[in-house]
Amino acid sequence: MTVRLSRIQLAIFFILLCPVNIIGLWWAVGSPLVMDPNSICRKAKRLAGKQAELCQTQPEIVSEVAKGARLGVRECQYQFRYRRWNCTSHNKYFGKVLQQDIRETAFVYAITAAGVTHAVTQACSMGDLLQCGCEATRNKAPPRPPSPSASGDGVKWEWGGCGDDVEFGYEKSKQFMDAKRRRGRSDIRTLINLHNNEAGRLAVKLYMRTECKCHGLSGSCTLRTCWKKMPHFREVGDRLLDRFNGASKVMGGNDGKTLIPVGQNIKPPDKQDLIYSDESPDFCLANRKTGSLGTRGRMCNSTAMDISGCDLLCCERGYREETVVFEENCLCRFHWCCVVQCKKCLVRKELSLCH
Repeated sequence: MTVRLSRIQLAIFFILLCPVNIIGLWWAVGSPLVMDPNSICRKAKRLAGKQAELCQTQPEIVSEVAKGARLGVRECQYQFRYRRWNCTSHNKYFGKVLQQDIRETAFVYAITAAGVTHAVTQACSMGDLLQCGCEATRNKAPPRPPSPSASGDGVKWEWGGCGDDVEFGYEKSKQFMDAKRRRGRSDIRTLINLHNNEAGRLAVKLYMRTECKCHGLSGSCTLRTCWKKMPHFREVGDRLLDRFNGASKVMGGNDGKTLIPVGQNIKPPDKQDLIYSDESPDFCLANRKTGSLGTRGRMCNSTAMDISGCDLLCCERGYREETVVFEENCLCRFHWCCVVQCKKCLVRKELSLCH
């Protein structure tokens, strides 16, 4: 399906097309504005290298990349739903956030790279891509039993089923997301973005779980076949949010190719840590320069003491109580066969809204 774009939407789209801002391009895919991946490839003349190659030779993989970006959008909005910056994908403001090397941008890059890895890998397992399938296990070491006692109960173990080929998803995510600037150039922003991309991919790749199924006569378990599955994406989001909360501030080294942690007695961040170089704005008030939409009118929890509470979310400006009445389905009953019929009920709800 091709979506027609206004001149303003097209202008936003082409601004996002520069390789250093490829994340912005694919987050635009997740917004209501933009188009299908095939249309993007037709118009994305400024894409180069591996990105252009994927568009030209493997558009079906680009489609999965777009799904991964949308997956990242939804997960980011879930994880940040109670925070002052709630991961809005509003293009005019979102692009400004991406231009800053702050914690929020680190999470955006990581969750997008993770989403692409997850979506492409899932498509392989579902048989939606001709270029890949289930994980190859021919030369793989036999699976470890889930517990020490299981190794001595006479059960034979072997790989089987359809394991997720996370290596393929990892490589395609790296191929598309790690678009560097001109050859020979490097700066702190590029280094930070590439690091956070990798942290997102590793949040999927390093946390594969083993699933097994028993085989045997009369319910016995004389043979157990096992396969590797990706973590649920909510687990990936939770893990990356923990990394966001413990993100490390860095600065560029004199050689322009290394990152140095800021502060004394701070260990260097590892590959799974998120990193940033600038402090975040408070996101309390609307500000086009920083990409802040502010929190005015946001719903808050008047009884909570955490980040969803009105004191923190409303930046101590106070809040107002408002009563809303809306209609929803109720008293639903199933009628054979096969219809569910519901009545309409009016529901009254008290809301707390930031001043």
